[in-house]
Amino acid sequence: MSKLTHATIVPRRSSARGHADHGWLNTYHTFSFADYYDPANMHFGALRVLNEDRVAPGSGFPTHPHRDAEIFSYILRGELTHRDSMIQKGAEGKQGKQFYRMKRGDVQFTTGGSGIAHSEQNEHKSEPVHFLQIWATPWRRGLLPQYHTLSFDDKLKQKAFLPILSPLAAGENATAAEEKEATPKIPGTIPIHADFVMGAGLIGVDKRFKWRVGGPTDDVVKSQSDRNVYIHLPMTKGGNAKIRLDGREDVVLSEGDGAFVKGVNVGDELSVESIGEAEAEVIVLDSN
Repeated sequence: MSKLTHATIVPRRSSARGHADHGWLNTYHTFSFADYYDPANMHFGALRVLNEDRVAPGSGFPTHPHRDAEIFSYILRGELTHRDSMIQKGAEGKQGKQFYRMKRGDVQFTTGGSGIAHSEQNEHKSEPVHFLQIWATPWRRGLLPQYHTLSFDDKLKQKAFLPILSPLAAGENATAAEEKEATPKIPGTIPIHADFVMGAGLIGVDKRFKWRVGGPTDDVVKSQSDRNVYIHLPMTKGGNAKIRLDGREDVVLSEGDGAFVKGVNVGDELSVESIGEAEAEVIVLDSN
């Protein structure tokens, strides 16, 4: 039974997403991106891009520039190597402001700001890499470009939704020192320059997690009402994972599907039930 009767939940079916198979890249676009244009799906709150990518071995995205976007990669399977504007190879096993070869559980975050360039390559000889590429619109333009990389343990994701990103604690008017310090609102997360929280969970069969809108406490985000929460179920279990949102039978999502949750407020709890035959990996993108 629905608990959030004031919320509107609209599924975004995988079959309706943009799709392109370039051989080296098999990609699905939830929002308009590259050659896929859908005026009805340009963004959702601060969320601008949600691509589910598979890159073949020995392939990848060559060095390319970014500006004024918060860009993050969530690794689902395989490995992905990032290089920065200096074209320096990532230092394997290091985190923070280092660049390294990412594996399952790693998240790489880039503030494009006033301008950077990077590359993303699958240097494995035989295994493809499967990851989510997500972009958010920052709260202001011309920010100092930065990189962050952190690992998030699957065992913690199996207990409850684990926060991955949260707003920079110093806010929109952060000083240069505060930008360099890069303290997030939620300890242990990556700071983002947006009124935005990301979480991830691995929900066992017949289990239920609850996402608290706006993060674990009321002071994480600035916008307290009418938030935009996007739920995504990546294609990781061969089609065997399935979830139900807010107890609603008309909002059952299969792998590749997502859902727009509108009209929710900080403190609301969104129920996510795993009702398939495999553990469900669920990504939550919660913005103003």
